[in-house]
Amino acid sequence: MRLLHSLTLLLVLFAPAAFAEGTYQVELILFRQNGEPAATNQPAPEDWAAGARTLGPDNQASTALDTLVGKLESSEGYTVLLHRAWQQDLSAMPSKVAISSGQEQFGHFPIEGTVSLGLARFTDIDANFWVNQLDDHGVLVTSERMRQATRVRNGELTYMDNGRLAMLIKVSPLQAPR
Repeated sequence: MRLLHSLTLLLVLFAPAAFAEGTYQVELILFRQNGEPAATNQPAPEDWAAGARTLGPDNQASTALDTLVGKLESSEGYTVLLHRAWQQDLSAMPSKVAISSGQEQFGHFPIEGTVSLGLARFTDIDANFWVNQLDDHGVLVTSERMRQATRVRNGELTYMDNGRLAMLIKVSPLQAPR
């Protein structure tokens, strides 16, 4: 009987992480709230993507939040800076992807950042983005930074606000959990 209780306790402790693992669709919209003062003026570090897996074309997926992007773009209050969707295997051990937009110059992009995702009962999201101003020679002049971390339920559209920069992100399972 004692063995049965111990076995049950072990299953309860390890089951949530095992059931959460699988392939997920991640969709992200990074946008600027026009008229708001810049929250930070912190230059992007040279190693902005350190330890992150680069998001390649084979991982990218079609976007599903296009209607929402259209509403943001048609509003005078917002400017959409980045809209991406990709597939990613997620587990309890967080994994980080590097996302960029625009022409790379001296190791920086006009928009660059990382998203770290980890699963347990909920999804842990840690987003770290820079919107860079590069001069005519491609040298980094200044950056706006957005850094937010949150815990959300899978499949929910989540709003992350950082003053002038904001993000909408949705993490949804593509297949039944393993």
